[in-house]
Amino acid sequence: MPGAEPPRALGILAGGGPLPGRVAAAAAAAGRGVFLVGLEGYAEPAVLAPFRHAWARLGAAGRILALLREASCTDLVLVGPVRRPSFLHLRPDAEGARLLARIGRAAFAGDDGLLAAIVRVLAEEGFRVLGAHEVLTEAVAPAGLLGRHAPDAEARGDIARGIAVVRALGAVDVGQGCVVQQGIVLCVEAIEGTDAMLARAAGLARPGPGGVLVKLVKPGQDRRADLPTIGPATVRAARAAGLRGIAVEAGGTLLTDRAGLVDAADAAGLFVLGIDPGRLSETGETS
Repeated sequence: MPGAEPPRALGILAGGGPLPGRVAAAAAAAGRGVFLVGLEGYAEPAVLAPFRHAWARLGAAGRILALLREASCTDLVLVGPVRRPSFLHLRPDAEGARLLARIGRAAFAGDDGLLAAIVRVLAEEGFRVLGAHEVLTEAVAPAGLLGRHAPDAEARGDIARGIAVVRALGAVDVGQGCVVQQGIVLCVEAIEGTDAMLARAAGLARPGPGGVLVKLVKPGQDRRADLPTIGPATVRAARAAGLRGIAVEAGGTLLTDRAGLVDAADAAGLFVLGIDPGRLSETGETS
């Protein structure tokens, strides 16, 4: 409408995987200018190639902020997995060292504490930090089944057990996922990430019905960074681990490729279920 403020330019701090490109495409389709800063060693060149972008190493905060400001970005999205480096390998520049000092002890705490501190400092630097789910709304996992297959009563019991475990993990800022089989917790996610956890689960599986992967948002997590994410590769890794399904938090999990995920799950005979963790009891029944 006449006199309406034009959309703010969107900066995207891009880690790995396809989601940075999907966020950029959605923003561009909505008429927003976009600029991506690809984190060296994490972002994928082919994902960034269609858009205006530059590269920076993770510790080069001065370059990252300068690039975003030169591109007139006032809104910022942090999206795509980034493995946290040790301080020795981070090699912060002068601006990075200044920001680390402001982040303080959170730099050495769990991932969510660190990310929340980073979001706070970026806001203090004049950026409005958005969640990827606020731009890419169609990528958010819905409630209910995605695909043809459904969990049976035993699988729902494993899901309920997994919810209790992941909530406990999240409360101490450790991880977002676990694998449960026949009521037994086979493994939990820590710094290694979901794919490595699933690779471990393959060697821990028990005879009988396969296990279930459960992924949830951590209690109190700032949803503007590091939401749980799954895609076709997750389904393939779950199948290789002998699992029979995946349960994720509806409204709080990003799907990198929903159609591809559903096709992969249907072909593998796995269920994918969007759940409300607050509505499942330890028995797996809805309350």
